[in-house]
Amino acid sequence: MLKFSNANAKTEALKEVDELKPFLLDRNIYSLDLLSGYSCPFASECLSKATVIDGKRKIKDGPNTKFRCFSASQEVQYTNVYNLRKHNFDILRGLNVEDTIHRLNTDLPDNAGIVRPGVAGDFFNNDYLFSWINVAMMNPEKLFYAYTKSLKYWVDNLALVQAVDNFILTASYGGRHDWLIDKYNLRSTKVVFSEAEAAEAGLEIDHDDSHAARPSLKDQDFALLIHGTQPKDTEAAEALKLLKKNNVRHSYNRKVKV
Repeated sequence: MLKFSNANAKTEALKEVDELKPFLLDRNIYSLDLLSGYSCPFASECLSKATVIDGKRKIKDGPNTKFRCFSASQEVQYTNVYNLRKHNFDILRGLNVEDTIHRLNTDLPDNAGIVRPGVAGDFFNNDYLFSWINVAMMNPEKLFYAYTKSLKYWVDNLALVQAVDNFILTASYGGRHDWLIDKYNLRSTKVVFSEAEAAEAGLEIDHDDSHAARPSLKDQDFALLIHGTQPKDTEAAEALKLLKKNNVRHSYNRKVKV
């Protein structure tokens, strides 16, 4: 059985967004998380993995990592988080598309109102994305939203994604197929190191996932501020120091609810 996670400090804030309240009448927010990096076939600038070395988990950044994946850092720090995400990934990567749709839909909590596939992880193959689209169609009263760098799979299912009103995708810059964003006019987000960088790009900063989740904004690009634990003496680490010094909101409760 798949293990869905309760809302974290960021997604919990969606309960205060008027547009999303109809999805949450007596219902809750969940995510279905997978191992970071291992389930992210097109990650580049954010690629990090929790690797097990001599029985201990350590962070391993990719060759082009510009900013470290916050969820990979969680998997190093919290054993229960690592085990839950590995459990889900091990189940799903062994299923065909029909069984994946059945497993996702069967294990989806009955009281789910908003679901984010992948606070950690991504659509690791085309069948997995296709399965989530089908689950959204089977549950029109629920809202599903996700960030993804698996842009090739999005493009392969482009017409279907556009046709399903309760399935909202955001293309995340920093992957190996960023060029598809402009070619297919995909709604996108960029990780920025400062408020000034976002302003220069003409992008609003999403602090609470409301830009990502709201159907009315599904065609509007936005920015995300750098967050999480970053490698020492890097541009990302220095940017975090400056955000903290200036008391700029950029992170959320460090406790991970599972």
